[in-house]
Amino acid sequence: MGRLARRACLLGSLVEAFYLILAVSPVASDMTDSLDLLWGDTKVEYDSGGRQTVSLSLDRWTTSAFRSKSKHLFGRFDMDIKLVPGDSAGTITTLYMLTEGPWEEHDEVDLEFLGNSSGEPYTLHTNIYARGRGGREKQYRLWFDPTQDFHTYSILWNPQEILILVDGTPVRQMKNQQRKDIPFPLYQPMRLYSSIWNAEDWATQGGRVKTDWSQAPFTSLFRNYSAVACVSQKTAWICGRGSSDSSWFTHVLDGEGQRKLKEVDEKHKIYDYCVDSRRYPNGYPPECGSQ
Repeated sequence: MGRLARRACLLGSLVEAFYLILAVSPVASDMTDSLDLLWGDTKVEYDSGGRQTVSLSLDRWTTSAFRSKSKHLFGRFDMDIKLVPGDSAGTITTLYMLTEGPWEEHDEVDLEFLGNSSGEPYTLHTNIYARGRGGREKQYRLWFDPTQDFHTYSILWNPQEILILVDGTPVRQMKNQQRKDIPFPLYQPMRLYSSIWNAEDWATQGGRVKTDWSQAPFTSLFRNYSAVACVSQKTAWICGRGSSDSSWFTHVLDGEGQRKLKEVDEKHKIYDYCVDSRRYPNGYPPECGSQ
């Protein structure tokens, strides 16, 4: 059996035999029922409406982070985030998914919010790793002030594609092109993580603007975590079936979605590895012609 045939067979076995959909309502339970608080100045509070909010803070001595209790293979993951206000230069708030196997074969989907000096827009830095290979950076200027209110940031991951969405608008798509031997996250479950940390060597204007520690602590707020996803089980129905909401499992961008994605590219994208001729003087990566 050839390599591609073996991969297709393995995917079919994984999807049909070992994974079950789990619907998690953002209203029915507290976020901390689904999340582990990991380290640092991580706090849990309730707003006036009774909604649970988790805060992550950064100072000169410590970062902070949380992660999902469950590992997932495919799903839609939503989180409302309110980012660090004021002078947040040098700081990074993250929302990402990561495997737990060998690092040289790891998969990862990154959303990193790069801080700024007061009055400047936030940058959303994205990257996708598959089988240990990353280097797929794309950056966007958010078209609103993410420090004034909560906005919803989403990762939709199914066997056809990975989508990153902001308030439901698609900003980035990576298609599954395994048939062209282009790595795509398919076989390894991932946890969702969030953290805040200092990256003043590159986060703001390429590291020219450093962190002003007199502004610390720097705090981002999180609420309404939702995961409608496949969770590893020894015996299960086909992933994506048996739920009132499994549309994400077969989702592909329709014409309207493609139009919105193109509009974001034209108006808000500020960096794309697929057009970086300095980085790739001898030709762009193979996936770039069809993403």
